[in-house]
Order: sequence, then C-alpha cells, then structure tokens
Amino acid sequence: MALPDVGHEGQERLKRARVVVIGAGGLGSPVASYLAAAGVGTLGIVDCDAVDLSNLHRQLLYVTSDIGSRKVASASSRLRALNPNVKVVPFDAELTRKNAMEILQGFDLVVDGTDNFRTRYLVNDACVLLGIPNVYGSVLRFDGQVTVLAAPNGEGPCYRCLYPAPPPPGSVPSCAEAGVLSVLPGIVGMLQATEAIKLILGKGDALVGRLLLIDALAARFTNVAIRRDPQCVACGTRTLRELVDYDEFCAPRGAQNGAQPGVTQITARELAAWRTDEKRLALVDVREPWEWNLGHISGATLLPLSELARSVASLDPSMETVVYCHLGTRSQAAAERLIALGFRRVYNLAGGIDAWSSDVDPGIPRY
Repeated sequence: MALPDVGHEGQERLKRARVVVIGAGGLGSPVASYLAAAGVGTLGIVDCDAVDLSNLHRQLLYVTSDIGSRKVASASSRLRALNPNVKVVPFDAELTRKNAMEILQGFDLVVDGTDNFRTRYLVNDACVLLGIPNVYGSVLRFDGQVTVLAAPNGEGPCYRCLYPAPPPPGSVPSCAEAGVLSVLPGIVGMLQATEAIKLILGKGDALVGRLLLIDALAARFTNVAIRRDPQCVACGTRTLRELVDYDEFCAPRGAQNGAQPGVTQITARELAAWRTDEKRLALVDVREPWEWNLGHISGATLLPLSELARSVASLDPSMETVVYCHLGTRSQAAAERLIALGFRRVYNLAGGIDAWSSDVDPGIPRY
C-alpha cells in the first residue's frame, strides 16, 4: 500500500486478478506463496502428484506430515492459512489437451512451473490460443531461466519461437535425474512471481522479448534478447488453431512418422529369466554415478549417457546388450545410439531399474 507504483489502486488490481499456477512443485511453491501473500484474489493450482520426501528440500509449501497427501490439497490448505482472503481453486488433474482450454479459460495470467517438454508446449499453445500471457520458468542443476511468453500484444515470442521442436527424448535429463540446487527453484519462482505482479499492475519492464538466465554457481544473471518468429505456427502464422497430441509431438522423430525406433523392449521379469538361464549378455547402466550409488543391478557396467559415445569401445557389439536407466527414457536414447553405431542385439529395460526393484529385487531402493 505504501509503494508509490502500487498503492490502493494496485492492491485492488491484485485482488481482482485471476492467476493459475501450473505445477505445485519447486517453482509453483514460491510462486503460489508470494502471489497469495500479495493478495491475488483468485489463485488456481494445477497438479496431479502427491508429496514425496524427495520434494521437501525445494518445495517449501510442504512439510514432512504432508508426505503421501495430494499436492493441490496440501498447497490449498497452506495458502488459505497464509491468506484466507484468497480464493484458491485446486485442480487435482494432469493438464492435457482435453482439459487445458477449460482449466485455463477465465484466468488472466498463467505461471508455468512444469518440468517436462510435453506440458510446456501444451501450456504455451493454450496460452497463445486464449490470448493469456505465460510467465515461464525452468531449473536444472545450478541454472535457471525466466521469461514472459505469449504476450497478448504480440511484442514477444512464445515457447515455440524459442524451441520450435522438442529435444530428442532422454537428451535433457529431468531434475529428478540430474538434480537441482535446492534454493534455485526459490530464486526462479520468486522472479516468476515478480513478473506476474508486474503484469497485473501494469508497471515496470516485463521480461517480454528477454530471457533471463541465472547461473547460481557464478551468481550471474544474464539477459538474452529473444524475438518472435514470424513463421512460428503458434504466434506467427497462427496455423496452429487447436491443441495437438503432445505425446506424439514430443516422441522420437521416427515414431512420429509411424516407424519403429528399432529398440526391442524387455521387461524386468524377462531380464531376470535371462540371467537365470545364464544368457551371455552385457548389462549397461546409463544413469549418473549418484544414482548408481543408490543401488544397481549386479553385474551391470556404469556408462552414463553423457559418456556413452566415449566409452562405447568398451562394449562388445556381438553380445546381447541390455541398457537400463531410472525409468527407461535415457536408456531408450542410449539403445538407439548403440544401434546407430552398429549394435544389432540391443534391448531397453522397460521401466528401468524402478521396474526391476518393483518386480524382481525390492532390495534396490526406489527413488
């Protein structure tokens, strides 16, 4: 109320604002907390996950007693306790092309706190179609990004202008796979909340047409100019008139064309039977060393995906080769690389070591 650029009128604007936060995790936690504390009148929260112990170092909306509870329920309770005058609208559902337009319609602003490319493209396209600005943020390891996308005035780009096509599956690890500095989502989330408040107030210089890069290790903030692509199918030519199948869009290029990726899948139980039969095979773990230290399948060789190209000479192309990771995504990419290098008998462990722990060896911890 005391800020010259906010005052009573600005506080009324915040009270009338309707903001929806996609993802109630590391980014969504600080975003939702600060927007509720600032007095945003209606706050939507979209998430389909439950609170896990591994969330707590960075998702400060939750405490130990929340473990196992639905995130939107715990988040709603915490936000209402913080500011009972805020109307919290929980959506305990995965955002899909079937429900995205219905959920986002009626909100003034979207804050994207998601951690996967499929949902980022979905959120972007829905925002462009609905004419709603999208405050985007992402984190990985020690690096973060923040920008404002899909600005209704058409000045700035959308997510497709930055990334017209998704990266190959498995080429970019998730935070669960690669890790993230616990305070970094707080930094990025606070910046997203700042941009959201600026947009609501109509004050300041929003991050439209600028991508803010955060290097936490170097304590460095860098602005990079980004432009709208006139040929962008979403915000340029606008040939994208409806939401698409984002699972297919983010699938491997060969799979999109109807071709098989060329990698045979093997289940955990099938692999266990092979090992019982003493089948001659090479078992390759493409996870990171910290994941290997949590637990691994006996007899496996650790060759992280990032080092596979340099270490492939240590493998015998004539052997049956089974590749595995945490859930099967990185190992799929690794198997495709091996096939491209001339390996012919390559198998991907479907569901990764998580499936092995669930179906074969419960002594290996799940994470």
